[in-house]
Amino acid sequence: MSSRTPAPPEAIAPRRAHALQCDGAVLVDVREPAERALGAPETGLVLPLADIEAGRVQALPRGALILTLCARGQRSQRAASRLRELGFEDAASIQGGFAAWREAGLPEAARGDDDFAERYLRHLLLPEIGEHGQRRLAAARVVLVGAGGLGSPVGLYLAAAGVGRVRVVDNDRVERSNLQRQVLHTEARVGMAKVESAARALKALNPGIVVETVDARLDSTNVEAVLEGAEVVVDGADNFPTRYLLSDACVRLRVPMVYGAVYRFEGQAAVFDAGRHRGEAPCYRCLFPDPPPAEAAPDCATVGVLGVLPGLVGMVQATETLKLLLGLGEPLIGRLLHVDALGMRFRETRLRPDPDCPVCAPGREFPGYIDYERFCAA
Repeated sequence: MSSRTPAPPEAIAPRRAHALQCDGAVLVDVREPAERALGAPETGLVLPLADIEAGRVQALPRGALILTLCARGQRSQRAASRLRELGFEDAASIQGGFAAWREAGLPEAARGDDDFAERYLRHLLLPEIGEHGQRRLAAARVVLVGAGGLGSPVGLYLAAAGVGRVRVVDNDRVERSNLQRQVLHTEARVGMAKVESAARALKALNPGIVVETVDARLDSTNVEAVLEGAEVVVDGADNFPTRYLLSDACVRLRVPMVYGAVYRFEGQAAVFDAGRHRGEAPCYRCLFPDPPPAEAAPDCATVGVLGVLPGLVGMVQATETLKLLLGLGEPLIGRLLHVDALGMRFRETRLRPDPDCPVCAPGREFPGYIDYERFCAA
């Protein structure tokens, strides 16, 4: 140990701390990786507070002056106190933390991807996601079928979450009556193709993602090409032919389908993943072997829908999509979530795979695509 007077236990001002560091003191950053991604001193050791509190301090040199640093000075005080308990008598905290260090204009390490660290900070702080999970989202590919009421919240939240490539499929144009619930679109874009309007909104929210557009109606001749490369398919369609087609294609391509539907004041959401889990998870046909007659299931243009309801169901779909991509939690596989907006009640129905399902029964060859318009009209 040098002849320098040991540091007192109270906090040391940043400029004084930097001078001591230049004179041989060891700066120890006790923050989490996500915090350091937004900025850090030019030199120093990294040792999270949890490690210090647990006594995992083998990396620290004995006999040196230790200066602990956190975001604003509170955690570093705890770290310094714990280090003194562990025998590091010359341990002190840097007053005001890194915020004061930066304000004092002291040297900082070169920063890498500033936008990534700052934009996704709240994800990076979650141990279940962290940098690895966020990079996983950046590499993900999702196909969103429908840029309407359900597709709007799904698209916005997937873009905000940093899903790297979103392919939006729709063949409609923006109408003024859409604006009551389809929040991707604006008054200025009435008459524009929905996929183009959606792409503008998503890129404005997160310029770092790739938005692909498919201005076409899905049918059996193009569905597999449109879904190519998808890790998750989100069903934001508003008609039964498209929904049955999507379900069959997802079984064939072994891709999970995140289902959502709204009607007046009620909604539903589920995850159908029979393609990857034959005999264990149902497909959409297991739930609805036959489409309901038109008079039993009129569309929103006929009976209306509460404007915020697609937002509620769409956010559930976005949540399930992120869970599937990150491998988190318990997806809505084999479960149908019912939403009653008027009573603000949620209930769940268990779903079982149909052992005689014409599409997803174990060992059954894919029967091929059918005329879904005729099937739903029959």
